Amino acid sequence: MKILDWYIIKKFLGTYVFAIVLIIAISVVFDFNEKLDKFIRNEAPTKAIIWDYYLNFIPYFINLFSPLFVFIAVIFFTSRLADNSEIIAMLSSGVSFKRLMRPYMISAALISIMTFLLNSYIIPPANVVRLEFENKYVKDRRVLYSGNIQLEVEPELFAYFDRFDTYTNTGSRFSLDKFEGKQLKSRMTAQQIVWDSAYHWTVKDYMIRDFIGMKEEVRIGQKIDTTLTIIPSDFMISAYDCEQMTTPALKKYIDRQKKRGIGNIKDFEIEYHRRFMTSFTAFILTIIGASLSSRKIKGGMGINIGLGLLLSFSYILFMQVTSSFAVSGLVSPFVAVWIPNIVYSFIAIILYKRAPR
Repeated sequence: MKILDWYIIKKFLGTYVFAIVLIIAISVVFDFNEKLDKFIRNEAPTKAIIWDYYLNFIPYFINLFSPLFVFIAVIFFTSRLADNSEIIAMLSSGVSFKRLMRPYMISAALISIMTFLLNSYIIPPANVVRLEFENKYVKDRRVLYSGNIQLEVEPELFAYFDRFDTYTNTGSRFSLDKFEGKQLKSRMTAQQIVWDSAYHWTVKDYMIRDFIGMKEEVRIGQKIDTTLTIIPSDFMISAYDCEQMTTPALKKYIDRQKKRGIGNIKDFEIEYHRRFMTSFTAFILTIIGASLSSRKIKGGMGINIGLGLLLSFSYILFMQVTSSFAVSGLVSPFVAVWIPNIVYSFIAIILYKRAPR
């Protein structure tokens, strides 16, 4: 690490932190102004607003705006270096552009590591508290009921709910089918099933039909306790649930739901792959920003900042568009999430080759 490396790293990270702090301050002010009437109407405690909501709001928005402000920070301070002829002096003294990129990549690596840790381990538990506050004092977004639910409880054991209500943890018109291979061995139907805790369920007004060869045995009862290795969160799925899981927990949940045949987990798969993709975004946007703004141009840094904003917003828009491809089933979530990085990697390579030497 040379003096030049420390100089660029301080410029990079200093500009990045300043931009993030500025946008977070503005975001908090606008968000508070927008939600003030709801806080007052729902009598939200001041302590809860500060500690439960905004303290957990800040890391969420830091991570949300991080790719944008990596790009803006690189564009801004590199354009200033170029405008002051500092990059010309560096290149004239024998420092190659490849060598010049080393401190940029070190800074991008630090931001990438921070982004991954935020995404995977810090923001999910913070989102649990933040979303609980929003559900209570702003707007309740919880999934309260669902219908036509079918899933695999265990291998060769399938459950069906016509409707399930989370207020009472009660399902109606329930059935449970047990197979051996392709042959149905037992079928339970019930008017009502109630979840108690863990895997404990209570079935009411039930009928059990056991198929033994060509014979059939029927048992009817009013109430029976049973154990099913499912809980309501396995099928009462909200789009916000994936934001509340750490990366290992999210991976485990996806694998479990796939085995059970749950189909509406695209948002969870997109979120899982997005956490890894976002970590690499800092490197791509840093290369694009440095290559684009390292040349001294007649119009000054205004043109570079304008191009930087255009590219960064197009990148964010591209991410949203490709994510919708996965939701619609056109491509897999992995491919949909990584398409923007692949495309912009080619842009980064082209701009890097055209950078001043």
